[in-house]
Amino acid sequence: MNAHNRPAPESDAPVVAIVGATGAVGLALIHSLEQRNFPVGELRLLASARSAGRSMSFRGNKVPVQELTEDSFAGVNIAFFSAGASISRKFAPLAVDAGAQVIDNSSAFRMQDDVPLIVPEANGKELDAAPRIIANPNCIAAILTTALAPLHERWSITRLSMSTYQAASGGGAEMMEELREGTRAHLNGEEFEPKILPHSYAFNIFSHNSDVDPETGYNGEELKVIAETRRILGQPVLPISVTCIRVPILRAHGISLSIRFDEHVNTASIRNALNSAPGIRVVDDREANHFPMPSEASGEQDVLVGRIRDDLGDPSGRTSTMFIVGDQLLKGAAQNAVQIAEALRAKAAA
Repeated sequence: MNAHNRPAPESDAPVVAIVGATGAVGLALIHSLEQRNFPVGELRLLASARSAGRSMSFRGNKVPVQELTEDSFAGVNIAFFSAGASISRKFAPLAVDAGAQVIDNSSAFRMQDDVPLIVPEANGKELDAAPRIIANPNCIAAILTTALAPLHERWSITRLSMSTYQAASGGGAEMMEELREGTRAHLNGEEFEPKILPHSYAFNIFSHNSDVDPETGYNGEELKVIAETRRILGQPVLPISVTCIRVPILRAHGISLSIRFDEHVNTASIRNALNSAPGIRVVDDREANHFPMPSEASGEQDVLVGRIRDDLGDPSGRTSTMFIVGDQLLKGAAQNAVQIAEALRAKAAA
């Protein structure tokens, strides 16, 4: 084994690999490692053969992109996957066999019983079992449960009802570019034929573009949000209703949420719980009509929460509503994965 492939001693900064390094989430992973000052002894950027040979910047240095192969994980300590479910299913077990800790951003393992689905603020204790593969949730589920965690810890939640307003970043770099190009064409009075989405995106909103289940009428994104939120909160039969909508925003997803508790919880208590919780910034200025916005959440590590109020449609007084916005590429994907890696290192050092 040469020096390049030799595993780093435990006391050293880990060898980190990013699978799918040139995609939108891969780029966000690089950014999050820098932003959060995660220790990296060596960074391996892995992608398809067509991307091999490119160079990407990390902490002021140029790092070459290598082709992903079955031998890519020799000496790797932590492997972040962000290249789709089929790639994760094939290569994640190989990474584990090579000795790597896998943190997977795809849907491949999210509902697999022996693979924990983790949002550190909500269920980080599940990392105590030291699993070799850890699943990163759907972007809405990650943002949502970050905001729900301090409320779930204090009060019993009996129902969730929400509508989501999802940005192009949820569909990756190609969808973001289609929004840019479609908007330019629309403003110039030109025809534009969408290739990634089934509908024109510019100045338009429409139901999330995942397949619709013919029996329930819910689309795949909505069913993911329901299943994953239940799993993260540890409430397998929690009633959840969700409608997922694509909106012409480049990044940062919004959630209009109603939470029903088993008792009346006043808004001051909710606001206090959110204010003292990690990963959350309360933006709730009624006088200035200033509440969470994608323009302020984009690039931010915190989830923004506001519009906190009693639901006047519930005469029992047990329902509260709020509006949540989080950066899909950060807390909804890359940042959450890096936080999982941070939590694992902290547990190993304890």
